[in-house]
Amino acid sequence: MYYVPDGTEMCGYYECKDCGSRFLSLKIGPQIVCPYCGEEPDMEIGPDEQMPVAKEDAKLLQVVKGVEEVERMDALLSLALTGGDYSWI
Repeated sequence: MYYVPDGTEMCGYYECKDCGSRFLSLKIGPQIVCPYCGEEPDMEIGPDEQMPVAKEDAKLLQVVKGVEEVERMDALLSLALTGGDYSWI
């Protein structure tokens, strides 16, 4: 599959409020860092640097449960992303 590994039984369906992208993630929480526009902070800091803050802009829309439902959502989102190009399969 495109977003999550084959056989995934539960995942989160998210939408980023900054870039507007929708995606599936194995992480399930109320908000996560967007994989497209967000960055995971580098926690190795020097003595003069401030502690970085993770900007969690992707909001959980729905928890998708069941292998068939996850496969269906993954296929729908990947078709929207690839424009119907099946060559990536």
